[in-house]
Amino acid sequence: MNAEIIVFIGYFVILLGVAMVFYFNGSNKNQKDYFLGGRSMGPWVTAMSAQASDMSAWLLMGLPGSILAFGFGQVWIGIGLMLGTAANWIFCAKRLRKFSEASNDSITLPQYLTNRFATSNKTLQVICAVIFLIAFTVYVASAFVAGSSVFTMLFPAINPSAAMLIFALIIVGYTFLGGFKAVCWTDFFQGMLMLLALLAIPIIVVLTGNIDTGLLSNVYEYTDADGTIVQCVFGQSFFGADWQDIVSGLVWGLGYFGMPHILVRFMSIEKPSMIRKSAVVAIVWVVLSIGGACLVAYFARMFVAEELLTVGAQKTVFIVMARKFFPPAIAGFLLAAIMAASVSTADSQLLVASSSFTADMYKPLIRKNAGDKETLLVGRIAVIVLAVVAYIIASSGGSGAQAIMNMVENAWGIFGSAFGPVVILSLFWRRFNYAGACAGVVAGAAMDIIWLFCFSATGIYELFPGFIAGGIAAAIVTLATKAPGEAVTAIYDRATAEEKE
Repeated sequence: MNAEIIVFIGYFVILLGVAMVFYFNGSNKNQKDYFLGGRSMGPWVTAMSAQASDMSAWLLMGLPGSILAFGFGQVWIGIGLMLGTAANWIFCAKRLRKFSEASNDSITLPQYLTNRFATSNKTLQVICAVIFLIAFTVYVASAFVAGSSVFTMLFPAINPSAAMLIFALIIVGYTFLGGFKAVCWTDFFQGMLMLLALLAIPIIVVLTGNIDTGLLSNVYEYTDADGTIVQCVFGQSFFGADWQDIVSGLVWGLGYFGMPHILVRFMSIEKPSMIRKSAVVAIVWVVLSIGGACLVAYFARMFVAEELLTVGAQKTVFIVMARKFFPPAIAGFLLAAIMAASVSTADSQLLVASSSFTADMYKPLIRKNAGDKETLLVGRIAVIVLAVVAYIIASSGGSGAQAIMNMVENAWGIFGSAFGPVVILSLFWRRFNYAGACAGVVAGAAMDIIWLFCFSATGIYELFPGFIAGGIAAAIVTLATKAPGEAVTAIYDRATAEEKE
């Protein structure tokens, strides 16, 4: 067993060790502890956990691979994500922390969108929870596929099914045992690992020299699985990208306002006053990380382009570059960053889906008088059940499974369209009411789906029309219906009052 494998395995041992600590120290006494960390998370952990749970293996595989093949026009999605991250932290984070506590101490986004309007009607809460369960289960299935793919690339001798099972068991193990605190603390270290890995490769390339920009203009070809010849031309510049690519890239940022696994981090921080520090940490992290991913692809075009592009293996660019420039022990550390990206996303999504079932469906509809021990147990069981369903989806063969995996790309759009406008209006509009919130969620999701299936040929990302439709529907229905009562406006006033230290 070489040093690369030893370091890689050591990473997973540490993950499980963290979960065991939180399980045996009794920190998860109730569902608020298990799903929200008891609102006790510090600014650094909150920031790093939010960003690590946001950026999956796409950051280390998909983005640099796309830039390697087609040029810097692909960076516009990264620009959109940077802007969306900054706007979400600056405008929504502090308010959501205060509003969620003022709204009967809500611990999930669906619960917040119900309690914010002081209603006993659970329709919106259940609708949101159903969307969460479906979309997040598919998300987790996608993470299982990505994780097993990395395993098999690093260790070719491992059977893909066995690799996926190992990856799934690790995620389920420490999510089941540790809950939100374990997920956040492991995400903190995984976020640091991802950042160090993405910066290490460009730095070592610059230090070693031998940079030849003339290689950027080379054209490479490969034949994909459908027999189509793909040309990898680096000629597309940052400012020379198609307008559809630029608009779609920037629109991606709108999705942040409706991402449950990120918004729940805002709700978990110990004090609203800590948000400012968290925002700085998060914004710096996302700029450095995406910048590092772009530089990895830029330098890879000079060193490994022919090796990868002629066989269509551009997504392995980070793995190949890490092994090329670092000894096995350090390479194993850097390669663990890819797994960190997959794990930090999958664990968060699994926990949010579990919390939605427990807090938004089981307790209000099935067992209204369920105590803390029962809801905590149900939450843990839900983690297992959701993971099993995700594993079945991920491991099933044929075009059906691939079609489901492709739908994951659109889940970001559905979340952003359905919840983004409603979350923003709930935080900034005192007149906003429950009917408007219901209309916004339904209209946003419906327009997103309609645009995806009927107008995708326009090249405009469905999140854009979905977000606009959700916002307009929410506003029109709110103005056309009765203004919120005193109990609702009191929640708004309490949440927007000056913070008392």
